[in-house]
Formats: sequence, C-alpha cells, structure tokens
Amino acid sequence: MPNALASETSPYLRQHRDNPVDWLPWGETALERARAEDRPLLVSIGYSACHWCHVMERESFEDERTATLMNERFVCVKVDREERPDVDAIYMDAVQAMTGHGGWPLNVFLTPDQAPFFGGTYFPPQPHPGMPSWTQVLESVAEAWDTRREEIVASTAGIAERLSGAASLAVPETRISAADIDGAVERLAASYDADNGGFGGAPKFPPSPVLDFLLRRGAGSGSAPQDVGAPMALHTLRAMAAGGIHDQVGGGFSRYAVDATWTVPHFEKMLYDNALLARAYLHGWQVSGDERLLEVALDTLGWALREMQGPEGGFYAALDADSEGVEGRFYVWSISELEEVLGDDADVAIAYFGATEEGNFDGLNVLEARGTRPDDALLASIRARLLAARSHRVRPGCDDKRLTAWNALMIGALAEAGAVLASHRPVTVDPGLADQLLAAARGCADFLLTDLTDGQGRLLRTYRDGQAKLPGYLEDHAFLLEALITLYESTFEERWFRAAVGLADTILEHFADPQHGGFFSTADDHESLIARRKDLEDSPIPSGGSSAAFGLLRLAALTGEQRYELAALDSLRLAHEFAPRYPLAFGHLLAALDFHLAAVREVALIGEPIEPLQAVVRDQLRPYLVLAGTRAPTEDSAVALLRERPAVNGQATAYVCEHFSCRAPVTEPADLATLLAPEPPERAGAALLQSQ
Repeated sequence: MPNALASETSPYLRQHRDNPVDWLPWGETALERARAEDRPLLVSIGYSACHWCHVMERESFEDERTATLMNERFVCVKVDREERPDVDAIYMDAVQAMTGHGGWPLNVFLTPDQAPFFGGTYFPPQPHPGMPSWTQVLESVAEAWDTRREEIVASTAGIAERLSGAASLAVPETRISAADIDGAVERLAASYDADNGGFGGAPKFPPSPVLDFLLRRGAGSGSAPQDVGAPMALHTLRAMAAGGIHDQVGGGFSRYAVDATWTVPHFEKMLYDNALLARAYLHGWQVSGDERLLEVALDTLGWALREMQGPEGGFYAALDADSEGVEGRFYVWSISELEEVLGDDADVAIAYFGATEEGNFDGLNVLEARGTRPDDALLASIRARLLAARSHRVRPGCDDKRLTAWNALMIGALAEAGAVLASHRPVTVDPGLADQLLAAARGCADFLLTDLTDGQGRLLRTYRDGQAKLPGYLEDHAFLLEALITLYESTFEERWFRAAVGLADTILEHFADPQHGGFFSTADDHESLIARRKDLEDSPIPSGGSSAAFGLLRLAALTGEQRYELAALDSLRLAHEFAPRYPLAFGHLLAALDFHLAAVREVALIGEPIEPLQAVVRDQLRPYLVLAGTRAPTEDSAVALLRERPAVNGQATAYVCEHFSCRAPVTEPADLATLLAPEPPERAGAALLQSQ
C-alpha cells in the first residue's frame, strides 16, 4: 500500500512511496500529527541522485521490521532537499553543529515544535566500529524521548536563533578596501593545489564561483597573464577537463571527484554544476584564448540540450550516479569494450583515455584525457562511436523536476555563450550554434515566467508533470534576476529587462530585511519554520544573498536607481568582513564586492549596424561593464541608459558612461575598443560602501 508520498511530484519522494515506512511530506499534516500524538519527528532529507540515500533506503527503509519501529515511535517525514532548501539548510546546520560533519542522507530527530535534538547522516543496518546501526539509533532516541523528555526540550532552548544563519548578524563598522579582495586571492593561493588544480585535497568539488571570481578579477585588471588568480583558475579548468570528473564521451561534469586528481568521480550529474562550469569555461576561453576551454563549455551545454531539456524548454534537475543498482556502471569501460566499439582506432583511444586492464574504478576505466590527443576529426569520431554504444546501456535515473533557480543558472550560461559566439565564433564551431543557444535561453526564460509563477509576479520553486508548486525562495528570484539581465544584454530584447525589474522589486518587497540589511532566504509570507535564515555562503551554488546583491548592482548600473544599489550594499556589508578571510565559501559574493568597488562602465549601443560595436564589447571578458542596446533609438525605452542617446549622423553609436556621466559618443569600433581598454580598477564604489 503506497504511503502519502505517492501523491507528491518530486521523483525523490516518489522513490519512497512504496516503502513500508509511513512517510509524510514536510508540512502541517506531519507537524500536527507530532503535536497531537506527542511523538518526535524523524526527518530524513536527501535527493534523487544521492547514492548513499539509495543505499540507506534499500538497507533500512525497505525493511519491514525497521519500518515498524520507525512508524511506532516517530512521525516519519521525507524531504527532497532540492525542493525544500529552507528545511535542509536549517537541519544541516543543526547536524553539523552536533556532529562536526554533514551530508546526505541527513537524518534528524525533532521535537513536535521543530527543534532538533539528535541527528546524523548515513547509518548502516548493522553496527560498524564507531558507528551504531540505524535500529540502535532509533531505539536510543525513542528511549531518551520517553525517559528524558524534559532534558531534551530544555536543551533546545534558544536553538532557533542559533539556526538562523546570518540573520542575527549586525553590520560591522569596518571598511572594505581593495586590499581585502587582494587578501582573498592570497588566501586562495595558500590553499591551492599547484599539482592538480583546485583547492585543498580529496574529495574535490568544482569551485565554480571561486574560479569565475578569479577569472573576472584577472580580466578586469588588464593584467590577466601576470595575475595570480587567473592562472590558478585556468589550471584548475584544464585539470578538471582532463579528469574523469568530466564525461569524456558525452560531455558534462559529475558533482565531485573522490580523489585529489579529478580522476574518479561521484557520478551524479547536477544541472547547477554544469551551468556554472559552462560559464566558467567560456570565461576561461575569453581570458586565455585557449579553444580547448571553449570546446568544454560547448560540450557541456550540448549535453544539457541533448539529455536534460524538457519539451517545454525547461531543464531537468539531475542524473543519478547509479544504474542497475551500481554506481558509475553507465560511464565506465573495459579494454575489451573499447576494442569492440572502436576497432582499429582502439589503441589510439586507449592511450588518450589512459585506459588499462586493471582500470581505475573497480577493475574498469573512468576515462580521462591525459594522453596524446588524436586529431580533432578522429577524436570526434571516437567519442561519437562510444556515445552511440553507451546509449544502449541502462541509463541512470533522471530527476526530471525543473527547479527555477537551477534553470535560471542555465539561462545565464546559454545566453552569454550564444551572445559571445554570435560575435566571435572560431571556424571549428557550427555557425548556427549561437542562435541555438540563444533560442534555448529564451525558451527556458519563457517557461519560467509563464509556468513557474503564481500570476502575481512571484516565482514558484518546482515543476513536474504539468504542475508547478511551492513558493519560490530568494535564490529562485535572485538567480533569475541575474539570468534575465544577462539575457537582455545578450539579445537587447526589453521584455527580459522589464521582467528583471519586476523580480528586483519583488526581492526588495518580500525578502529584504529593512532592519539589519541583507535578504532572508524565504519570503515574508513563507510558512513558519523554527528559523528564518539568511544564507551568505556558496553551497556550492551561489548564495541567494550574494546573487541578489550582484543582480541589483547590475540593474542599478542599467537604471540609475539608487534603491537597488543601496539594497545590494546592505547585503554586501553583512559579509564583507569575513568573506575575504574564507574565500572558498564566498566566491560569488567576492565577485559582487569586486564589481561594486570597480569603476563600472555603462555601455549603450544605438542604431544600425550594431554588430561591429557589439563585437568589440564581446571580444574579451569584461567583468566591470553593463550593456544596453537598441537598433531603433526611442525616448520611452524601459532601459534608462538608452534614453536621450541618439545615433550620431545616422551611424551606429556607442556611449560609454560611468554613473550615467558619458564620454563623447563614438561610431568607430576602434574608438570603442580604446574607451573599453582594461585598466586597474579604481575601486570607485568604495566610498559609497563605506559611507552607508
């Protein structure tokens, strides 16, 4: 008999619908039952692509005796952490404080008032050295609840404030300076793995926001070849591209590598990782000119379009690590399989991919790209044949829900790549690809703004089987704000700009904290949880607060609206003291701080033909710039930067401004290039940040 999860749309929750556990989704029904029956809540949090979540389900949640114990002593709640990042953040914070570590599956026990009092991650069905079994945990917690309840309740006093994240922070009095940002780069260099790329040791996660911060800063300073940050980022990008974390056959990246060399991945593929990495590789190409980095960016976007795009234009959330119950089976190869598929070309491929009889993963080979590279045509043929052969294997499960925030990240990557390729396309790239990428970005944005809104300008979180549900979080609104600004800058279609303004106003109305500054992760009318958090750290996607700040800064530069800038600064000031000290956790916030402190240029392109001037803007990565354009000048443009900007002598004209004070307009691409020449940032915004 299916449990209550059968009526949910989340693939992760539905995976547990036939468990003998009487699972309930998070919500008032579960909370009311706990209060009425005076039983603790057992909240188990995971996601569909989580390998150890599947293991614990098979070992414990499908076991009748274990399920009976859970049902008798607890109100059991299953949570998809991707649908409910609010619940996940609160209880992940609690478990990390209790145990010193976290991860998924996350299993936490709560009082009926939602206060956590015990928790952990994976528990085995039988005790291991240093680790109790799951049934031992259940029995101990149940006994403690029966015999020491008053002690447990007393121990949770004041816990709501401790779980509120940055919501209790006061704005510091100290001032931010360029030296703080320089210090962040120095701290990153201190933890940098000069041999393998990345930061620290195993396991290694792609540090996408940090890499993008380093690339932006290097490009914006005008000294990328000498800058210490950009070379670290480029080395890391190349190392990841060569490793097994990068799918050498089908494109795209796994979530992390279990080793320090990027060789053996944990095979799940997440939409957000690939959107962020595609953009980082695009920026890496713009900074370095290395077309191999562009190839990786485009292969990653190609994977997303081929395997992750739904019929309505949205993108699925994730691919599982497992197929046929075995992690990585879909992706690994034996020597004999490579020989069978590739015939006479097998030796070349085996050498390039570093395959051996012993393999590097359970006797099989996770393919890398560390050997002598075949010529482009042969390599393309090898990959195509391996991809065709792999398509006959049992595919990993796909979590086909569409999440607004993650789709917004993909919109930004598609739009920027399409716009750059439209102006600067290597001869090896399909001439129609730029239009394809821009069309996909438009289609996804249309989908979000049509099917994932509540009809009153508020976003919804998740969509599956034609049903959108759950109120959107700050990250949904903030990521889409940034994406729509990028889509506007890529297409000059004002509908995207108008939608961005609407989202910005929603963020200020429903998520901003007028008392202490910054932004709450949930809206002012969100359901009541034990804490209302402000999350500032990347995890590994950018935090909603840093994204909102960055988007509002960019919008302020396009509109001249000071209220957007002031709200952004309120958020930046909350973290500007400790973000430079812990840069690995604050890549996107550091990029926003760096943008604010720089002398940002506002560029308006007017008239026809606009393409030569646009090509100048896109001939390199220009991180301290916002862009507006129109082919037909108009005084009632929604974009303030375009108003009262005529075309000079009927020619396409560029205006380069700072704080809406413009230099003399130019019509020649060479003159525009001179005006846009990178220079060391003057940190013009420092005075504004310090004076607030």
